[in-house]
Amino acid sequence: MMADPEKLEIAKAVESHQEKFWKMSDAIWSYAELGLEEYKSSKLVADTMETHGFKVDRGVAGMPTALTASWSHGTGRPVIGFLGEFDALPMLSQKAGSTAQEPVVPGAPGHGCSHNTMCPVQGLAITALKEIIEKNGLNGTIRLYGCPAEENAVSRPYMVRAGLFNDVDVVIDCHGEDTLKVAQGVEGTACYSFIVTFRGKAAHSGTHPWKGRSAADAVELMHAGTERMREHLPITQRSHWITLEGGEAPNVVPDRASTWYFIRDTDENVESNFQWALDCARGAALMTQTSYEVNVMAAVHQRFHNNTLAELIFENMKAVGTPEYTEEEEAYARALQETVGLPVKGMEYSPELSATNMAPPLKGGSSDVGDVTLVAPTAGVKYPVRVPGSFSHHWAVVSAGATSIARKGITVGAKVVAFTALDILTKSDLFAKIRAEFETLTRERPYKPFLPPDARPPFGFNAELMEKYRGAMEQFYVNP
Repeated sequence: MMADPEKLEIAKAVESHQEKFWKMSDAIWSYAELGLEEYKSSKLVADTMETHGFKVDRGVAGMPTALTASWSHGTGRPVIGFLGEFDALPMLSQKAGSTAQEPVVPGAPGHGCSHNTMCPVQGLAITALKEIIEKNGLNGTIRLYGCPAEENAVSRPYMVRAGLFNDVDVVIDCHGEDTLKVAQGVEGTACYSFIVTFRGKAAHSGTHPWKGRSAADAVELMHAGTERMREHLPITQRSHWITLEGGEAPNVVPDRASTWYFIRDTDENVESNFQWALDCARGAALMTQTSYEVNVMAAVHQRFHNNTLAELIFENMKAVGTPEYTEEEEAYARALQETVGLPVKGMEYSPELSATNMAPPLKGGSSDVGDVTLVAPTAGVKYPVRVPGSFSHHWAVVSAGATSIARKGITVGAKVVAFTALDILTKSDLFAKIRAEFETLTRERPYKPFLPPDARPPFGFNAELMEKYRGAMEQFYVNP
């Protein structure tokens, strides 16, 4: 730990509040709410931040589960934003601390991407930071963004559109990982998430099929077109789809069918790839004499990390260091690694500064944080709440997400975030360098949303699935 007295104070403040935010994380883990259904999770975050003196705005940007929690002192500048998420994933229910796949509620959602820890990390960091700002008479505004439905890349473009980042000078993102690291450069892919619905004519498949027009045929033909499109797209593309509906019985010509696509690529390529996919939809409709409509649910940019901010985060990672793990935690990690088929090395890792810059192998995932990186200088703290080697969207991540390993990672992540924010507030030369790098980026890449102007958040998209399991899950909810 560095000898900076203000950072030592922050570290102590983090530790004094950590148990409350550990409990928040465990509760959100137990709620395991899908995107735009995070009502309990959002309320818990909002209520907690209000008790610590933050002004909370709920239901921002027209999304009931989105929120901001702000607090200002002195001049109120600079303004630092802190991003947090709280949505879970389908089908990943898992008992905490189990080294075998063992659902709490079979088929139910689970936190397979560590999102239960994100608002706790940021909330813990700014709660501690608030105390130091007040005590030392610093100027600034600290603002937590509670961001729903990241797994569907939904919330941030709508929050940007609503002007919620207009006054923000710097943004610190965070994400739970299997190590302590921060990325520089360009990361991930841009993405269009959209549903195409075809409408035809119903008819008896046996007696009068010629009177019908099959919407299911249109879906299949669109898939055939986009599969052939893939060969001629750049190697950076990632395109995938699922059929949402395609009829109820083979003896009825289906008059409605739909398919859900993710079209991903670099910022330079993704719009043309999307338009080509729409051409495939148009062609499928023409061939089947059906009509179609397109609903764009999300459209996001790649992430353009601020390198200066990333380097600052890395220095604070080294200052904070990694947690000390018990023999029991090490044994759990090794057993889980062996079960999943990962290298068996226990809780072995070191702080890492990685330069992405689209170097192979391309990490093709997408995040709506990308839009934020183009409206404010942004970099992210990745903190250790998983067993090393475990990867997102897997039950092993859920297993670790409500254990002492995750709690230690939350505290470490909060310290790194708080240390970094303090440097931004107190070191004008660093702040100026971060902003100068961002101004260069904005000249090269002025922000233009990929999200169509008429797009709206896909409310209720996960409602039926969440309702299917919520009743069975409620008996296992953790009281924060």
